[in-house]
Amino acid sequence: MYLAANISMLYHNLPESDRFAAAANDGFKRVEILAPYNHPPQWYAEQLKKHSLQLVLINVPAPGFAATPLHEPQFKAGIIQAAQVCRLTGCKAVHILAGDKTTDSAQQSQTLRQNISWAIQQYPLLTWHLEALNAIDMPNYFYSEPQHVIDEIISIDNANVGMQFDFYHVIKQGLNLEQQISLCASFIRHVQVAGSPERNEPDACLDTIVQGFHALKDIGYNGVVGLEYRPKSNVAFGLSWLNTLIKDGLLKF
Repeated sequence: MYLAANISMLYHNLPESDRFAAAANDGFKRVEILAPYNHPPQWYAEQLKKHSLQLVLINVPAPGFAATPLHEPQFKAGIIQAAQVCRLTGCKAVHILAGDKTTDSAQQSQTLRQNISWAIQQYPLLTWHLEALNAIDMPNYFYSEPQHVIDEIISIDNANVGMQFDFYHVIKQGLNLEQQISLCASFIRHVQVAGSPERNEPDACLDTIVQGFHALKDIGYNGVVGLEYRPKSNVAFGLSWLNTLIKDGLLKF
């Protein structure tokens, strides 16, 4: 499994132009960016090239609207904007934000299917991720548990759509991490991690974090693990929680 720095969160205290160099200096080769829309796509491409970084994940512009009826134009505009960034940076994965719940979940599921089907048809070379966001931080978000995301992915039924599995959201939702990894095994395309409940660097001794990485290995996951948290202090010092996992061969930069 390969580490990626979510530079929007790990280096949130730095100007955006300084985050790329900081990630490279800390040893990262891969990065995520939550919302690469403050500058033209070419600017991001130049920053990545300058620091020999690979962009592995972006979000569509918030709030996304993927599961929000009657907001199809806004959804499509966001997809087009994200795809432009991907085209110039080489990023191949996009997290599609579903938006908030309404009173008609069936209609929302239908809207989600139709919208994502459109995105797949327009940009067949991209991978589209769906992620459950815990109901404590995001009480109105369309899905808060991985099982709901699985149901939507099965309904969409396309190989270009998969799950973004976040240790932080699973643990804060009160779910068993290892059980959820087993449940989601065939759907996981990307993993993120943060400590719960404050979204700082994880404590490898708590929340079955280490067991979670072993569970990922057991299901054959060998993709990217994004560090999506706000460090308590110095980023490099905070990365020490990874030492045992790197030594054991579970993670690498």
